[in-house]
Amino acid sequence: MSKYKLFLLRHGEGAWNKENRFCSWVDQKLSENGVVEAQECGRLLKEQGYQFDQVFTSILSRSVQTAWLVLEAMGLEWVPVTKSWRLNERHYGALIGLNRAEMALNHGEEQVKLWRRSYDIMPPPIDESHPYYAEIYNDRRYSTCDVPKEELPKTESLKEVLDRLLPYWNDVIVPVIKSGQMVLISAHGNSCRALLKHLEDISETDIVNVTLPTGIPVLLELDEDLRPVKPRQLLGDQAKIQAAIKKVEDQGKANAQNK
Repeated sequence: MSKYKLFLLRHGEGAWNKENRFCSWVDQKLSENGVVEAQECGRLLKEQGYQFDQVFTSILSRSVQTAWLVLEAMGLEWVPVTKSWRLNERHYGALIGLNRAEMALNHGEEQVKLWRRSYDIMPPPIDESHPYYAEIYNDRRYSTCDVPKEELPKTESLKEVLDRLLPYWNDVIVPVIKSGQMVLISAHGNSCRALLKHLEDISETDIVNVTLPTGIPVLLELDEDLRPVKPRQLLGDQAKIQAAIKKVEDQGKANAQNK
C-alpha cells in the first residue's frame, strides 16, 4: 500500500535542448516552449489536486526556473525551494556544447547513445582548453558547494551522478518525505534517471532505455521503505508524452533535425 507520494520533474525545454546540444553544467534558461511546459505542468498538478510542501532543485537556472513556474501556476509561491549541486545534470565533460546529431554523424549513433544513456561510460573529461571550462568553474555558485571546487567533477557517467546524488537523497530529502511532506524534485534528465534507477532498482542494462521528456511530472507511489508499490506514472496527455519521449530518443540520431 502506498504511504508516500514523490514527484520527479525534468525541467522544461532549455535553449540548448532546442538546439540539440549537450548543455550539462552550462547555465541556460528555459526556452519559450520550456516556460510553457513548466506552466502547463503546474496547472495540471493543480487541476489534479496535488499540493507540495517542499521543492528540491539543482543550482542550474533551468531547474530552478521550472520549479518557480510550477509553483506559481499552482498558487504555491511560498513553498520552500532548496537547491543543491548534487541534483545537477550529468557532467558531459568534453562533449558540452556539441550537437548530438552532428556527433552521431562523426562517431556513430551507437557511440553517442552510449555516451548519453549508458550507466558507467564516461565521456572524455573537460579541460581548461574547453570553450566553456571557465564559464562553468569560475561561476560563483560552485563556491557554495559542500565540496571544494577543485573536487567537482570534470566528467560523469550516470553511475557518478547517482554516487553524488545518493548522500543528498538519504540525508536531506528522505527525512522530509518520511515526515509526511509532499516533495517535488525539479531536476534534470539524468539526475532524475539516476534516482529512478535507485528507487525502482532498474538494472544497468535497462536504464539505457529509460527516457524522461521535459516538463512532464513523474509520480512515484512509495511504501514505508520508499520502494515503489506501482509503476511510475507520467501525468498528462499520453499521446503527447509518447511523442515527447520519441523526440528525446531521436536527438542522438544522425538525421535528427533541430526544430
